[in-house]
Amino acid sequence: MPRIRVITFDLDNTLWDVRTVIGNAEHRMRAWLAEHVPEVIELYEDGAVIQQIRDELISEQPAVVHDLSTLREEVVFRAVRRCGRNENAARQLAQGAFCEFFEARHEVEYFDGALEALAALSKRYTLGSLTNGNADAKKLRLDRFFSFNFTAAGVGIGKPAPDMFQAALRHNGVSADAAVHIGDHPVDDIQAAQNVGMHTVWTNGPVQRSMRRSEVVIEPTVEIEELAELTGAIEQIEAL
Repeated sequence: MPRIRVITFDLDNTLWDVRTVIGNAEHRMRAWLAEHVPEVIELYEDGAVIQQIRDELISEQPAVVHDLSTLREEVVFRAVRRCGRNENAARQLAQGAFCEFFEARHEVEYFDGALEALAALSKRYTLGSLTNGNADAKKLRLDRFFSFNFTAAGVGIGKPAPDMFQAALRHNGVSADAAVHIGDHPVDDIQAAQNVGMHTVWTNGPVQRSMRRSEVVIEPTVEIEELAELTGAIEQIEAL
């Protein structure tokens, strides 16, 4: 019987490049807004205005930072209201714009080896996702592999807080040393998972390194560059 029973995955930048995904989704949302409420585009072109709206919202509702869907839709709503639309119209427009964003947000291109690794590991381990973002594992059909999914919005706080990791352990009735977390972020994923006693696999390939402003020094259980190495990384952990 394997010593490891549960494997959790971060999603954005672990299974796909989120920059491309969000860039496309943002473009699609703005194109939708340009068609339905063109006057708001001036606010989006002036990034300072949208940032001010976002900052005001977070100041009023600090917990919204853990719910990126609500945060984005509410920013659109407030921006549209600034353009003179009434509350009901602004709400409908914000919902429509967010729906456009959310659909595009799930048009992902998986890193090489990602789906193959998930398929192989799901035959032997219980897999699940832990994300600070708003990617929906079921919408992505990752429920083929994942039997549970926890989000910052659902738990009420994001990584690196221990809550999501602890929720996964409780949900599966396992101790931390019987679980592995796989992620790209040195703090939110690797250090945070290790702080609750889980093993870790750090996905630190060229894409992830290109997003980092400076080098970091951490000691994951195993470090990999490509997801094709993942099954071997888990075997290494099993052998410890």
